[in-house]
Amino acid sequence: MSDLLRSLPNHETPLQPPPRPVMVSSLEEEEEDRRPSSDSSASSTASAITVRPGSRECALTRSLTGSHWTDYFAQELYLDYHSDDYDAKYHVYVTPPTDLKKGPLFVCHHGAGASGLSFACFAREVQKMLPGCGVLSLEAREHGSSIMRKVDITGTNPTLDFSIVALSSDALNMIHLTKTRLEWPVLPPMVLVGHSLGGAVVTEIAANGSLGVALIGFAVLDVVEGSALEALAHMRTYLSSRPDSFATVDAAVEWHVRSRTVRNVESARVSVPSLLVWDPSPSSGAAEGVWRWRTELKATEPWWEVWFKGMSAKFLRGKGAKMLVLAGTDRLDKDLMIGQMQGKFQLHVLPEAGHFVQEDMPERTAQIMVDFFKRNDRSAMILPPKVSDLLAQGKKV
Repeated sequence: MSDLLRSLPNHETPLQPPPRPVMVSSLEEEEEDRRPSSDSSASSTASAITVRPGSRECALTRSLTGSHWTDYFAQELYLDYHSDDYDAKYHVYVTPPTDLKKGPLFVCHHGAGASGLSFACFAREVQKMLPGCGVLSLEAREHGSSIMRKVDITGTNPTLDFSIVALSSDALNMIHLTKTRLEWPVLPPMVLVGHSLGGAVVTEIAANGSLGVALIGFAVLDVVEGSALEALAHMRTYLSSRPDSFATVDAAVEWHVRSRTVRNVESARVSVPSLLVWDPSPSSGAAEGVWRWRTELKATEPWWEVWFKGMSAKFLRGKGAKMLVLAGTDRLDKDLMIGQMQGKFQLHVLPEAGHFVQEDMPERTAQIMVDFFKRNDRSAMILPPKVSDLLAQGKKV
């Protein structure tokens, strides 16, 4: 949990530097060569269907980052939302399920500082194992989704809200807006998958029963209340120890792998570019500008404890099947240890992975999620015949 937070992206289109050379480093020699992804832009009008970028745009992006988001998802959507308090432009990646009645739709929520592309490799693997399933990868406010707070009566712009209530409300908005945009008559059967902070968000949704019968179950990746709260004491040290900027995106990818923040080279190449924004202003030691973190994580500090406090109790009372995937058994706190011994949830431990389990081991994580869905798929359950039906058939009961 010490590497719980990476950085907060904000999907405003950045100024782009001149094309840079593709990294050729010893990373390829240390691990199997895998391919990455980057994000793009799409239509922002709520009524228009997203247009996939042309082959020339995809080729340019691949030449810089190794691949494109279209290698992992069918569509990228920008979803407009308006309320009395704020306006939002939500950002998601989605591959719809082929059968809305059967699903499933895996709804993924990243951790603090990450992005929707942290589930890119997972999305590809889960669709290989379960053809026809859907994946919806959400991006939280100031992590890709933009929130524009309305000016209050004093004439000041209110502070952006990072509370768990606000984040879970955003997630529900994205799910329902995606349903509207893609003209789904109903929500498909869903499995919520949340990593770190995302785990707290999906737990909040499940505990409130906000998705009703559409929710099959939810899975939390490498976060529990006790260890998360303990790790927050070291968060300032972690944030101050990481680089403030990078000369190239390649350098940022290499730093993530060298520091073992992400242990899978492909996943790092996929997700890291979406965490950065080009700053054309020269800084000390930089001749042409640098790549910086999209959003300052320190701005979320007032909500760090709120994210995880009470999470274990909410997890145990959450609606639907429950699963916890951890990188080590030491992360279990007392309440969860008792709940696990009572069989209240399913537990998987992946000791080979770091904190970003879905990035470090996307294939193994996907297999766990597919098995979890199959075990709890209500459409596959064979129920005994009703007594009234047997009597109508003239059978004795």
